Amino acid sequence: MKVASLAVSMGAVAVGFLLAAGPARADANQEMMEAAGRLVFHRCQTCHSLDTSVNAFGPSLHGVVGRKAGTVPRFEYSEAMRKSNITWTEDKLRQWVADNEKTVPGTRMRHVSITDVAEQDYLLAFLKSLK
Repeated sequence: MKVASLAVSMGAVAVGFLLAAGPARADANQEMMEAAGRLVFHRCQTCHSLDTSVNAFGPSLHGVVGRKAGTVPRFEYSEAMRKSNITWTEDKLRQWVADNEKTVPGTRMRHVSITDVAEQDYLLAFLKSLK
């Protein structure tokens, strides 16, 4: 009896450790996703800044997730973008990075499409971290 009771207690302790490690593991995974996204973002940084006070050839992408398109102050958007009525959700950003000209016909932005879903996941994790 004592051996069985000890085994159950040890099992409960092991489950407790696994549950406790869960959030830490999730945090580590999120950090890795964001780091990979920063690498994917290197393709974007030629034209986009992460500094909210700096617009380059493209607008700053700090806080882009959840933002209404065409609303960054001091940036001259194309008429197509201003009239797009898009809010940058994860799904809309995926469409945009895969084929921006299809998403907003008439946009001025030109870029290399990011169609790989894993790269999109990484990029979105990074962009979501910019708050």
